[in-house]
Amino acid sequence: MKHYLLSVVTPAEGEPPSPEALEGIMRNVDGFHQELRQAGAWVFAGGLSSPATATVVRATNGDTLLTGGPYIEGKEYLGGLCIIKVPDPAAALAWGRKAARAITLPIEVRPFEGEVDG
Repeated sequence: MKHYLLSVVTPAEGEPPSPEALEGIMRNVDGFHQELRQAGAWVFAGGLSSPATATVVRATNGDTLLTGGPYIEGKEYLGGLCIIKVPDPAAALAWGRKAARAITLPIEVRPFEGEVDG
């Protein structure tokens, strides 16, 4: 079995969904997560706070430097993630499609290096 990362690609600009729309999206996301659990593909999932809450840690000359805010400015950012365990890329893409329908944002599907036990 391989682990895959399903990344939620979130636009940095634009209006967020209304509270009513967000409630429906979160209901769909909860259903998606439940389906992953029932299929035995669930490993972990979670949403992330905005990039403004990030702290970048850099190693420099044996010391570390902390910088507030995102590492880079961009038109999109990682808004959440889901790690799944499935047998092959086709299965990962099938889950990616379901995630995109539930979340209504683009989903990047990417395999982790190597294999995992179980």
